[in-house]
Order: sequence, then C-alpha cells, then structure tokens
Amino acid sequence: MNFVQPIRDLNKITEVREFLESKSKRDELLFCFGIYTGLRISDILRIRVKDVYEQDHFYIVEQKTKKAKQRSRKYTVRKRVPIVKKLQRLVNEYCATRNPNEYLFKSRQGKNKPITRVRAYDILREAAYHCELKEIGTHTLRKTFGYLVYQNDKDVALLQDIFGHSAPYITLKYIGVNQDAIEDAYNALNDLRI
Repeated sequence: MNFVQPIRDLNKITEVREFLESKSKRDELLFCFGIYTGLRISDILRIRVKDVYEQDHFYIVEQKTKKAKQRSRKYTVRKRVPIVKKLQRLVNEYCATRNPNEYLFKSRQGKNKPITRVRAYDILREAAYHCELKEIGTHTLRKTFGYLVYQNDKDVALLQDIFGHSAPYITLKYIGVNQDAIEDAYNALNDLRI
C-alpha cells in the first residue's frame, strides 16, 4: 500500500484544480469536493445531486465507520457536513441542469452509476503527473483538507473529532504535520558546523 501525502502548496492545489477544470467540470468538482469536505472518496462517490444542490450542508453515514458504530451503539450515526460558500457555488453551477436523483459524480458508463474509486484515482493520478506531484491518491483530498484546516487554526482537537481519530498524534501524522517536523529535523543538520 502506498502512503499518500496532502498537497501542502496552495499554488499546486490551484494548478491541479485548473488542470482538472480544463479536462472536465465533474473532475474539477470531485477535487474541490474532497478538499472542502474532508470526506473519504467512498463517501463522496455515493452523493446524489439532491443531497447537495442549493444546500448549505448535507448528511452522510460514513461507510468505513458505519458498522463499528452500529454494533457498539445500536444506531447509525449521520455526520452533518457543511458546504462552504466556494464549494456551494461550484456545486450549484454544476447541478443546475442535472436530474436530482443522479449521482453527483456520475459515470459515463451505465444509466446512473457513480464513477468508481479506481476512476477517481486515475483522475487524480493524471492531474498529479501533469502537475509534477508525487505520493498522490484519492486519500490526498482528505489529507489536504486536514492539512489546510490545521495550518489555518492549529486546532488538532477539532480535526481529531472531524476525522474520528482516537489521539492527536494520529491526526498530526495523518495530515503530514509529523512528516514536516521530521524533515525539518533532518534539514536542521545542514546548519550544524560538523
């Protein structure tokens, strides 16, 4: 399994977005949706137009954690996900002429099916290759969300809650902040007079 990183550079995020926009509005929205919501790709791909069109939030049952929560608490937990204004504009523009029951990231194959995880991965890998990024995958979107939120307000407890992590250390490692610190520690050796 490859370990993916967040996109740390805002210019690279813009570059990826512009590349995807030039290819397909759907692909651009997929990228932005992941970065603005912090959801896993498996949850993003299940969203339908009616869930997000002209909305300021939506609810989702996270697929990865659903079973554990159901077994331990006897009910399914629905997560409320805000749709920030920038994403709202993109969603509303994209969905204006679409059927409400359509998947937001509809495949061109079949009647009404979402793109697959593999297709989402291929979309992001093509953009990463074009923009000269490495260690990129579908989880990069979620990690980039976390990295940007952390850089903005340094509230690891908030991110820990959003991601459902059990400890702050896990969250910091997950969003690549620990990796930054490790690299800084190694690079600091360059400044020593040895």
